[in-house]
Amino acid sequence: MDSEFDWTSGSVLVTGGTGSFGRAFIARLLADYPGIRRIVVYSRDELKQFEMAHRPPFAGERRLRFFLGDVRDRDRVRRALEGIDTVIHAAALKQIPAAEYNPFEVIKTNVLGAQNVIEGCLDQGVKRVVALSTDKAAAPINLYGATKLCSDKLFVASNNFKGSRDLRLGVVRYGNVMGSRGSVIPFFLSRPNDGVLPITSPEMTRFSLTLDEGIELVLFALGHMWGGEIFVPRIPSYRILDLAEAIAPGCRTEVIGLRPGEKVHEEMITVHDAPNTIAIDRCFVIEPPLPTWDVAQFRRTVQGEPVPEDFSYNSLTNSEWLSVERLRELIRLHVDPTFSA
Repeated sequence: MDSEFDWTSGSVLVTGGTGSFGRAFIARLLADYPGIRRIVVYSRDELKQFEMAHRPPFAGERRLRFFLGDVRDRDRVRRALEGIDTVIHAAALKQIPAAEYNPFEVIKTNVLGAQNVIEGCLDQGVKRVVALSTDKAAAPINLYGATKLCSDKLFVASNNFKGSRDLRLGVVRYGNVMGSRGSVIPFFLSRPNDGVLPITSPEMTRFSLTLDEGIELVLFALGHMWGGEIFVPRIPSYRILDLAEAIAPGCRTEVIGLRPGEKVHEEMITVHDAPNTIAIDRCFVIEPPLPTWDVAQFRRTVQGEPVPEDFSYNSLTNSEWLSVERLRELIRLHVDPTFSA
């Protein structure tokens, strides 16, 4: 099953390339992979593309191309994929309240858009595809999670009808990136210094992932996937009350209740996934239910071991936790260098 294909010497397209992940990932490619000939930024916002093109390290970079388009537009996606070897699919509508209020708009982007990317990759001779997913796709309770579960299923199943193409499609699943827009850490940091922090539940726990860790997992998936896997990182958890203490020591908290579609604890691998899940050194891998390759050989190659039958990967039952002081260190390193508590 090993292939001589080297994704670092071709052309790469990133959907949602002007988002937080897209910008950081493309900056990493520019810095560390000089063999890449062309990087296409595919997104629908001309202002974000303009701003990105005029900021370091992107300004003046001849390998960059900015391609306006929406993943909903199948013909435009197909055109953008001409001559592309590797695709990172990061485009999505992600805001849970907006998804609940505008359900079919989210379905058109997250589900139909995913299928457009898959069909374009099949038609244009793409070699490798990694789609970004979310913890909310595991046992989803909101529409956003449900659409991402559908997207995951589409990318996994597409390996079954690729024919003789040298094409592998996989998924990377993780939770909110530390400091990402709309997440809890920027929200807490933005609160006025009035001595009160609103929290939805005092029992709440969350996984902690930095943007650099997310990028590393995508790079790992590109280099190791056989097609159809879902890669899940091994990362620590934190308690929401510890985060509040890290940002505002001694601050009073006000419980405001769970928002619609919000979980108290995050889950990235359910017990139902356990029969198809293996543990390797840096992550877990959920193998496809209908693999097109030899499972035993794959497990030997990646040195993977099956997880217990009752295994699940939950932020509450996680074995690794961040302390208050470590949370402060991570906030300074990855969110706000000027932060002090």
